[in-house]
Formats: sequence, structure tokens, C-alpha cells
Amino acid sequence: MRSRQVRNGSRNGLRGGRTSSRVTRAAALTACAALTLVACGSTKDTGAAAAGGGGTGKVGVILPLLTSPFWQSYNDYVPKMATSEGVDALKTVNSNSDPSQQITDINNQLNQGVKGLVVAPLDSAAIEAGLDQAERRGVPVVAVDVAPDKGKVAMVVRADNVAYGEKACQYLGKQIPSGKVVQIMGDLASVNGRDRSEAFRSCVKKNFPKLKVLEIPAKWESDTAASKLDTLLNANPDIKGIYMQAGGVYLAPTLQTLKSKGMLKTAGQAGHITIVSNDGIPQEFDAIRKGEIDATVSQPADAYAKYGMYYIKAAMEGKTFEPGPTDHDSTIVELPGGILEDQLPAPLVTKDNVDDPELWGNTVG
Repeated sequence: MRSRQVRNGSRNGLRGGRTSSRVTRAAALTACAALTLVACGSTKDTGAAAAGGGGTGKVGVILPLLTSPFWQSYNDYVPKMATSEGVDALKTVNSNSDPSQQITDINNQLNQGVKGLVVAPLDSAAIEAGLDQAERRGVPVVAVDVAPDKGKVAMVVRADNVAYGEKACQYLGKQIPSGKVVQIMGDLASVNGRDRSEAFRSCVKKNFPKLKVLEIPAKWESDTAASKLDTLLNANPDIKGIYMQAGGVYLAPTLQTLKSKGMLKTAGQAGHITIVSNDGIPQEFDAIRKGEIDATVSQPADAYAKYGMYYIKAAMEGKTFEPGPTDHDSTIVELPGGILEDQLPAPLVTKDNVDDPELWGNTVG
């Protein structure tokens, strides 16, 4: 079933760098906005206009942290995408990896009179308190990167995190016929950490039974990852593969730990440990080019910012969506509890396509 588009016509994705084709599509959007609904797609505009109806009013943007290059890039994209989408976004707020602080940040933004919120939740369960506060004020919320377990959001903007784990599993499994592989997990209080972990674990068990998975719960903390990886390698010096669930926080400590033990061998060298990551930051691309790691799943920081702004504006205008494919190479799915999630594309990046100018990681410094 095709997702129904909003009244102002089709929208195009921003999956990678800015190219002439995207300029062409942007021009097409402008023309499309002037056409009839039959030409530009139907609408399901059933909701009453939210606070700040008409898409006007300040929008608060709350970040989970700024210690990761991924979130630094997202933060840089936010004002650009707010401008391009016609959203009056306030300066971003950083919750510093503290779920309790994030709830305080939401309340502070509500007290400032924002008419919409774009939030990247730290804890899938804890965020419910902040979402409830926003609902009581009549302020719509779009969740970016992490879906809440409960609470009302207009849309979740997120890539398919189950696919992250499966892509990492398939890549490692095809490179390593047997032996031990490690997955450095994220915070299991986050649905992202749970989805990536379980998907990787299940895929290995089903498809590559000769691989043995060892796990490091690292909670998106670089120091924790380094310490636990060091301990694990002492007991298991025969590790053949590593899956890092967040290159933004795990890349540097993982490479440094391997280097300190004389275990950082480049691709093609004897003893090379095959490494797959998640994020798609420039540092991962450089590591792929050097042969230090082998692949990463490019999590779309640019599209997270773009569609976070797009959907909050739509929500403030009272517009709604339905499950189905979109016109920006993604699919809207319905999560438990009726929450809708736009699952944006996240390609696997290897030495074969690491220089693709369409990848957002090749468009930032």
C-alpha cells in the first residue's frame, strides 16, 4: 500500500551529497506544489491543526549527545535543513547522554512556548515522560533515530536498525568461514541497541553456525568499549571479526586497542581482523580506504535532519500519513502501538563504493 503524501505534493530524499539531479528534483517539487492532488498524490489530512497550525511557530530540537562525530554532523545539518524545509528551529539542545536531562530539556523547551519538537531519544522507555508532557501541551513531536516504546509521536524518522545487524552479519559471515566474532553493542535501553544486537545474533545463528559470537555491552560509551575489548582480546586473541554498532563512539577506541596489542593489521595482511561498523562518518570512510576496517552501514545523518524538519512541519499543519512506500526511497511502517516510522535507506559501504559522492560522509569535513 503506497503511503499517502501530504497536501503540498511529493518530497524527495537527501540520501547523499548535493547533486545536480537533486536540484532538478527540487525544481520539480516546486512545480508539483502548484498541481492538483491527482497529479501530486493523495492526502490523508484528517487531523486537526496542532498548536501553531499552518506550520508556524518555534521548533525545539533536542540532541542525545555531541561526543560522536555522527551527532556532530546531524547537529550541523539541522539549521540547514530547517531553512530548506521552512521551519523556524531554535538552537539545538544537547542532553549529554543523560535520559533524565533529556526530559528536563523537553520541559524547558515546552516552557519556552515551542509549537513542535524534534527529539532524538536516549532511552526508548524513559522518553515517554517527555512525550506525555508534550501531548498535554498539544505540541507534536517527531522522534529521530530512536523509536519510543510508548508515548505519542507524529512520526519516527529512522533507518531499519534490524537491517544494520543483518548487513553486518552477512558481510562478516561471507568473509570469515569460521571462528570468533565480537559485536560491540550499544545501549540495550535503546531500541537501536536491541534491534542491532538481536538481528546480528540471530542472523549469525541461522546463516553462519560456524561463527561464535562474543558480546560487549558498551552502552554507546567509548571508554567502556575500549576497556571491555581489551579484556576480551586478552582471553580470546584468536578473534577474527568485529561488529561495532556505532562507529562514531567505537571506531577510535577499537582501532587504538587493536594497535596497542599489535593486532591492527590492514586488509590483505595476515592476521587482519575483519571489521564492520555503523554510522557512515568520514572517519570510517578513511579507515576503509586505509584497510583498517572493511565496511560500514551509512546511517543517514542528512536525511534524519531533513525529514525530522519535514515531518514536524507537517504535524504542526495537522497532516497525517499512512504505511507504505514513500517517494524518497523509504518505507513508512507501523510499529507496535500504532506509531509510524519512516525507515530511510542506509547502504553498506565498502572499499568498492567508499568514494561515492552520494554518501553524506563524503560531503562533510
